[in-house]
Amino acid sequence: MGDTRWVRRVLVVEDQPFMRALVAEALRGAEFEVHACASSSEAVSMLATVDPDVLVTDIDLGSRPNGVELAHVVKSLSPGCAIVFLTNYPSEASFSELPAGSTFVNKSSLDSVDGLISAVNSTLVELPVTVAPPLPSNATKIGVLTRVQLDILRMIAEGWSNAEIAKQRGSSVRSVEKAVSRTFEALGLNRSPSVNPRVAAATLYARTFGWPDPDSDK
Repeated sequence: MGDTRWVRRVLVVEDQPFMRALVAEALRGAEFEVHACASSSEAVSMLATVDPDVLVTDIDLGSRPNGVELAHVVKSLSPGCAIVFLTNYPSEASFSELPAGSTFVNKSSLDSVDGLISAVNSTLVELPVTVAPPLPSNATKIGVLTRVQLDILRMIAEGWSNAEIAKQRGSSVRSVEKAVSRTFEALGLNRSPSVNPRVAAATLYARTFGWPDPDSDK
């Protein structure tokens, strides 16, 4: 008799090459047929030839459509496809229009690839789960930030000056000043003269993610 096992197809969408390769390899090790791509547009084009059982996607893909928008497109074309969001955002509470039954996995809350495999398998059997850190009352603010703004917020929490952030990012101090100002504005931290936005931003990051390791990116 031939092999009659169900071939589980997964579409992985992640714009960061290292993370995309890591997730793809983990899923292949769990006997998934993996199709990986770097953007929503590439993923949509794949749907013509790949009928995925599950979509694993980041939310911030660097360009539109983002992961949430992609998930709705996939659901409209393949209603039976399970959805797993693998993201740096702290909670699904930051988003009001996630497809029903989707699973939300916070990258920093995963202890190992086993947690991701478990989340994918649970979603496939219609047992959606949430893998996320405890959500502070003001953590939903972070859901409005882009990946670049999240990165800047982390560096502020590490105590870096604008000049050091510019050096690490390979950009000008002026462009970093503008990015920091936009980040503070998105978080609503520069609207009161009694609030030091830099201290408030660092505190918000620490309460949501914990204090960053100052040596992690050096």
